[in-house]
Parts: sequence; structure tokens; C-alpha cells
Amino acid sequence: MTEPLKIAYSPCPNDTFVFHAWAHGQVPGAPALDVTFADIDITNGMAERGEFDVLKVSYAVLPWVLDDYALLPCGGALGRGCGPLVLTRQPGEGQQLTGKDLAGKTVAVPSERSTAYLLFRLWAAAEVPGGVGEIKVLPFHAIMPAVRDGEVDAGLVIHEARFTYQNYGLHCLADMGEHWEQTTGLPIPLGAIIAKRSLGEERLRELADAARSSVRMAWDDPEASRTYVLEHAQEMDPAVADQHIGLYVNEFTADLGENGYAAVRGLLTRAAAEGLVPPLGPGALDAV
Repeated sequence: MTEPLKIAYSPCPNDTFVFHAWAHGQVPGAPALDVTFADIDITNGMAERGEFDVLKVSYAVLPWVLDDYALLPCGGALGRGCGPLVLTRQPGEGQQLTGKDLAGKTVAVPSERSTAYLLFRLWAAAEVPGGVGEIKVLPFHAIMPAVRDGEVDAGLVIHEARFTYQNYGLHCLADMGEHWEQTTGLPIPLGAIIAKRSLGEERLRELADAARSSVRMAWDDPEASRTYVLEHAQEMDPAVADQHIGLYVNEFTADLGENGYAAVRGLLTRAAAEGLVPPLGPGALDAV
């Protein structure tokens, strides 16, 4: 009997929604999975250490792992109107904050190897004269409280924080995705599904097919995954979980397509030009 493939993805609703059918053995012919849940900063490190067969990671980490892992053309998160936000405390009455107000300030981020951080650095290069000050890495659930309590001047947030930041009395200074879309016209690349090249080309194609089938099964019967999604959603309001899925699971999840690959190449090429990541080798992003 073949050993289950070791896979790690986040407990966020988009990942549990996408992988529910596959993880529960409901995708015909798909290999069995041994699932580990971990936040994206943890899975990025796992990929760099080559610890799992299949992983959900930030697109930002690809330049460090593509020698050992291949990008699967489905199962990940890209989209429009779904970028990370820079949050601050509410400005005083009549005061309008801009990127210039972050010059020299302390900003909390969820990871320095995240796509959110790359998008933030590309935005800051254009909008924050002289650059920001200290970068403080915090778990993403701790960022909004830190901004609210004055422990940092601003925070870069991801995931469902798009829908909940006003509950903390916070102000959206800038939308990184909006800046990316306006300057490139491309969708926003966030999270990628990667698999070990050592599995072989035929196996990689099978994995891509399984991921794509799992996505389509989730769309065909959204209620089937509901218990699984909410069980892992860290006490998230079901309505917020639904918004989260609606935003992050889209046509690019089923297939990156031309625009998806262009977005990934565009992000990593720009980031390499800024010295934020190593340049990609030839063929690194070739489709499985």
C-alpha cells in the first residue's frame, strides 16, 4: 500500500474548502493525504527545509524552493480586490494619512518571506519617501491588536482581516492589491501550491488533476465542506468564512492560466529587481 502524501496547508477557510474533498478521500483516483495544518509563515519554512511532499506557501518564497519543488497550476490563491492592507490607528479629525506618514515608522508584518511583504515593499518603494523604519514580524492574528494598542505604528494584514479591521477601530491607509493592480493590470498572486519534483512529472500531473477536481467538487457542493471549514477557522464567524472563500477561491484556483502565470512572473521579477528575492532560473515556473 502506498504511503499517503504528506501535505501542509493553512486552517484558513479557502484552503480547507479547496482541499476538503481530496483530504477526505472523495476525489476518484487521487492519492491519499496525510494533512498537517500550519500558518503560511510556518509552511514557507517547511518548504525551505524540504519537509513535505505538497505545501501551500507564499509565492514570495518560490525563488528559494523551486530547485526542489514545482509550482502546481491550481489550488492556490490569486485574485482581484483581495490584496493585503496597511492599517493604522484612526487619524485625527480632518487629518488625511498617506504613505509619507509611514517614513521611519515601525510596521508589523506577518512574515518577511510572504507575498504580502513583497507587495508592501514594492508599494513602499513608490509611496514612502526614505522608507519605513523597523519591521516587526508578528503572527497575523496579533497584528491588529498591536496596532490598536500602539505597540506598532502600522500593520500589514492578510486573510479575513480585510473584513474585520474596523472592529478594532483601525483605518486602512493603503490597499497593496489595489496598488499592484493599478500599476500592473495583473491579478494579485498570494498563495501557491507546490509539490516535490522528485515525485516525477507523471505524479505531479496527477496531483494537479486531484487539486483541480477537489476545487470543482467544493464548488459543486459548498455545504459538504462546511463543518471542516468551520472546525478549523479559529472561531471565525461563518459569514466571514463565506466572504473569505468567496474572495480567495476563484477561477485562478482552478487554473492559473496565462494571466496567473504572468502575475507570478511579474511579482518575482519586480521583487528581484528591488533585491528582495533571488532571480528565478530559466524554466523555474514551467507548467506541470
